[in-house]
Amino acid sequence: MLVALKKVSLTRWIMLSIVAGGLIGWLFPQQAQALAFLSNIFLHLIKCIVVPLIFSTLIVGIAGHAGDLKSVGRLAFKSVIYFEIVTTLALFIGLAAVNLVQPGVGVQLNASAATGQQLATNKITFAGVVEHLAPQSFFDAAARNDVLQVVIFAILFGIAVARVQEKSRHTMLNFCESLSEVMFKFTGLVMWVAPFGVGAAVAVTIGKNGFDVVLALGKLVLTLYGALFVFVLAVLIPVMLIARIPILAFFKAVREPAMLAFSTASSEAALPDALQRMEKFGVPRRIVSFVLPTGYSFNLDGSTLYLAVASIFVAQAAGVELTLWQQLPIVLTLMLTSKGVAAVPRASLVILSGTLVTFGLPLEGVAIILGVDAFLDMARTSINLVGNCLASAVTARWEGEFDDVAAKKSAATTAVN
Repeated sequence: MLVALKKVSLTRWIMLSIVAGGLIGWLFPQQAQALAFLSNIFLHLIKCIVVPLIFSTLIVGIAGHAGDLKSVGRLAFKSVIYFEIVTTLALFIGLAAVNLVQPGVGVQLNASAATGQQLATNKITFAGVVEHLAPQSFFDAAARNDVLQVVIFAILFGIAVARVQEKSRHTMLNFCESLSEVMFKFTGLVMWVAPFGVGAAVAVTIGKNGFDVVLALGKLVLTLYGALFVFVLAVLIPVMLIARIPILAFFKAVREPAMLAFSTASSEAALPDALQRMEKFGVPRRIVSFVLPTGYSFNLDGSTLYLAVASIFVAQAAGVELTLWQQLPIVLTLMLTSKGVAAVPRASLVILSGTLVTFGLPLEGVAIILGVDAFLDMARTSINLVGNCLASAVTARWEGEFDDVAAKKSAATTAVN
């Protein structure tokens, strides 16, 4: 019996725990809330990995190429171009879906606008986003798990290490290489408790929100899930074909991190495992350690698509008819305000509330969406993760450094598991 259990892969354990958690949350909603501590323990363990892992891998990637610091700027430039193109396509797919299905028609906005008004007070400006890029203290950013500020600090630190004398550079590189290897092993240990954390997270979500609220706003939920599916088929898969990324091997590589992101609705929960798996998939460490965490702030494909759907949904629910030309300014605003705000708590709802205020749409819509936001968040977070993993692979191919042999080996290994 024990031998048979040991042969069950971690991916299958996570899938089983998602099903078990859903059943527990549905059948025992009150008792399921008591399992929150298991989910919190797992998320705490994961979060303590993120900063040292990103810090060490980025420094090794940058300082290890001391004679080619221009490659860092080139990598950043290519990443930003890719991020902008793909997130723009995500916005327009969301816009097309919400206009086609019209999930807001017939919905009554009789909820309180207080939540939306409170979120709308958190103004997000371009100047504020740029200012947020500069870390005031590395330790403060690390304590808050502010991935973007840690990335900025690590890039500057890595460039500084690359410019010091060889003896000092080797000392720092050896330390960071050792730290990254230890943190990858640390990740492996934490992943053994992932099924418990994932199952508890799903149980708490279902127990707290229930399926009734999903049925009430099922059209909105199905619109978002359908639009995200179309985004994968119409954007991500063609990108893989153009960049010659093996499709089946890629989805096998990201399957487990995507399930973690979906079940916990946390990008951070999946980041360490995604870094490790994309490196095994054939993306050089210096590229994946830069693109993946940076994409968590600037390449939120799922979140930007969600914002397009949610904003027009509120207009439809309020009975406000908007022509395509009236919708375009809303989309352009979302395109700008959705960049670089991953560190803002409930960033998507903050952006949505601010956009509704800007265009005179009722904030009661935020309270309505909150009823199913947990389920919407699970979907958009998993697509954010998949999109960023693909961005790292595409950038590696663009740089001429994608390892096709490693990708095939990764697919073979995953198939065995």
